[in-house]
Amino acid sequence: MAVFKKGNNWFIDYYVEGKRKRECIGPSKELARAVLTKRKIQVRENRFLDVKREKKVRFGEMATLYLESYSKPNKRSWQRDELSITHLNAFLGSKRLHEITVLDIENYKVERSQKVAPATVNRELACLKHIYTKAIEWGKTDASPASRVKKFREENQRVRYLEEEEIERLYGACPVHLKPIVAVALNTGMRRGEILTLKWADVNLRTKVITVLNSKNGDKREVPINEDLARILFRVPKNSKSPYVFCKDDGTPYGSVKVGFNAALGRAKIKNFRFHDLRHTFASRLVMRGVDLKTVQELLGHKDMTMTLRYSHLSPDHKRAAVEKLSSRMDTYMDTEEEFEKLLESSDLSNTYQQTN
Repeated sequence: MAVFKKGNNWFIDYYVEGKRKRECIGPSKELARAVLTKRKIQVRENRFLDVKREKKVRFGEMATLYLESYSKPNKRSWQRDELSITHLNAFLGSKRLHEITVLDIENYKVERSQKVAPATVNRELACLKHIYTKAIEWGKTDASPASRVKKFREENQRVRYLEEEEIERLYGACPVHLKPIVAVALNTGMRRGEILTLKWADVNLRTKVITVLNSKNGDKREVPINEDLARILFRVPKNSKSPYVFCKDDGTPYGSVKVGFNAALGRAKIKNFRFHDLRHTFASRLVMRGVDLKTVQELLGHKDMTMTLRYSHLSPDHKRAAVEKLSSRMDTYMDTEEEFEKLLESSDLSNTYQQTN
């Protein structure tokens, strides 16, 4: 432990549980010595602020604080955090923040991966990392063991979409209140949360445009309403108690349609399908009908093209058309037809070509 001067200020240097601490006290050497003496007593009597804080704060306490003070006020997806915290607490909740090690988290990964998909484990790890980020910001701990833990590699290219016949079966199996909700998803590609919080003020049946204000990435976007959907929305009864398009009798919006949707899937005998896959169905149908990927990206509200490219394999025609443009261009200076005929006559390629045509 020491007092030293740097520039015009005096500093103190000391150790707490093997960790070096430095504090800038100011221009007074006497004050620096007094503060150092006080720190020595705090360390000796185990009353140093950082030690006291680390010994008191358990992960479960911090997770609850994170959920109530940050996640719920700031995130529309706070329920996802709540679920993640439930599983994290079962494994780490009784440990103090500074006691949790990288190995503890790796063991959590292994245990959870035996029960759920890698993507689910990754969402929980992301929540854990952000809890530690906030814990550091709020002065609850000094370091995050989660920052040194890698997520699982994900195969995030799942594209499950409905064929036309499946769409007809599903729509027919939906109860009355669910039919227009499914119709909006199929004809606009809007996310479930965007649909369930949609207000009549954001639906213009005259100009046939839906304005999405509460998008996932925070940007506003406009989605056209086609004729079929316009007729369906026109028949949706308005509740005088509520501004929402889809709501219960008391005017409150639906919190979830999972039970009704899964029941409809069962009646329609459709397996391996989620509500979000209606969004995939919307995009896939557009691409297979020749709509360019840039337009699909804008309609879906993707920030960049990366997510939209998952649908590119459904549209081989645009690749073929691009290559054919090269062919027509080369015809202006190459006699490709004559050269090809000569090649057929002088090689075994002729038989092969005739067999395949």
